[in-house]
Amino acid sequence: MLRIAVPNKGSLATAAAQMLAEAGYRQRTDPKDLVCHDPVNDVEFFYLRPRDIATYVGSGDLDLGITGRDLLVDSGSPAQEVLDLGFGAATFRFAAAPGTLADTAGLAGRRIATSYPGVVGGYLAKRSVDAEVIRLDGAVENAVRLGVADVVADVVQTGTTLRQAGLVVVGEPILDSSAVLITRDGSADGAAAGQLLRRLQGVLVARRYVMLVYDVPADLLDQASALTPGIESPTISPLHREGWIAVQAMVKRGDVHRVMDDLYELGARALLVTDIHACRL
Repeated sequence: MLRIAVPNKGSLATAAAQMLAEAGYRQRTDPKDLVCHDPVNDVEFFYLRPRDIATYVGSGDLDLGITGRDLLVDSGSPAQEVLDLGFGAATFRFAAAPGTLADTAGLAGRRIATSYPGVVGGYLAKRSVDAEVIRLDGAVENAVRLGVADVVADVVQTGTTLRQAGLVVVGEPILDSSAVLITRDGSADGAAAGQLLRRLQGVLVARRYVMLVYDVPADLLDQASALTPGIESPTISPLHREGWIAVQAMVKRGDVHRVMDDLYELGARALLVTDIHACRL
């Protein structure tokens, strides 16, 4: 039986459970449950603290896990990323009081407060920067004001919280993180693991694409196909009306309205868009 670690709470938990459900896997109905058995798919889900998941997978006690890339890097676990799951995006940045730090080259000799010492330590080591990393649990924005640190390193979204603490973002991002599927060796060996990977990849495609169907004069097919090439090529069917054909193709969700406008201007009619609930490519 495949054993998979899933976040039990926090920003990743709901999105991970929803994605697994979309992939056809049973999920717990009570948030207090720590284990969920899915005998149909021969899978067992373990709901763990997101910070612990990389440790369990890296040790080989669990086969796969869903966690944040930041938590994987911070853990120091030998587990490796298999698939970016497309949710839980976060960017890690340095921040300091205005005028005190021009760029990351000036981090040498500084005290850096963070809740992610593994992430920050790895970043500094790769650049041979000698600085003191101070681990703090929870919010770190007040560390500079309280004199604990010279610089903080934390997740930055809008930057509002940092500005309220009198800090500004400095330098390049430390790490761009999102939810990832991880295994011990970076592969998804075995039938059940391979099935999980294909299903999750199918969910990602279904979320990113829609199915576009339209009618177009046959003499405009090449131009229409250039606008909707699909994954491999569009599906073409003759219509009862002579000289017209029906075209069906997958189109990126974010591009679909622009593509529909271009097709209509070309001469296509009866343009319809439907969601894709599942797929295998």
